[in-house]
Amino acid sequence: MSLVVFYGGTFDPIHDGHLAVARAARDALAAQVRLMPAADPPHRAAPGADAAQRAHMLDLAVAGEAGLVVDRRELQREGRSYTVETLREARGEFGLERPLALLIGADSFLDLPKWREWRALFGLAHFVVAERPGSPLDEGRIDAIAPSRETNDPADLGRAPAGRVYRLKQPLHAESASQVRELIADGRPWDEFVPAPVAAYIRASGLYGVVADRGATTA
Repeated sequence: MSLVVFYGGTFDPIHDGHLAVARAARDALAAQVRLMPAADPPHRAAPGADAAQRAHMLDLAVAGEAGLVVDRRELQREGRSYTVETLREARGEFGLERPLALLIGADSFLDLPKWREWRALFGLAHFVVAERPGSPLDEGRIDAIAPSRETNDPADLGRAPAGRVYRLKQPLHAESASQVRELIADGRPWDEFVPAPVAAYIRASGLYGVVADRGATTA
């Protein structure tokens, strides 16, 4: 059975760095990558765009991209979405034998011991860890969190349902969603960091402080 990779995040907004990571995982692992936007925080305002807007920007970004799809499961659940609950739900959908993986950044992987029921995650999915600028991840640090689980062979992730850690080699992009939002708010050039349909939607919707382009479409 083919591997399914879940790539969660706020995606506020999705930018070219996010897409580069998703494409690299898809190509390296010969897997479907499901981009999962996080729900709106329950006790504060939406991060910048609300959940429906962020999901729509994801739809625009992956349209026509083979192997990349948008997964709205965390938007359909009330309350906070913990990763362990998301993966248990995915197991219920895909079955116990289907290889599943969670794609996260190196900084998030190093914070794994702070996550709810973090040890249980290795029984639910593999981990695909993407390096990020300024967050190096050496073999010793992976082994400290997940002893004897690292593999350099992507095929290993298809041989078992869960439990391995694979370091994703990818072209690094320095941009972040917060940087894109700051550029927009400051009136500086930002379009080059996001897919063209997403840039058009941001302008048409007046998101992040950009002056809305009333002649553009939000569809």
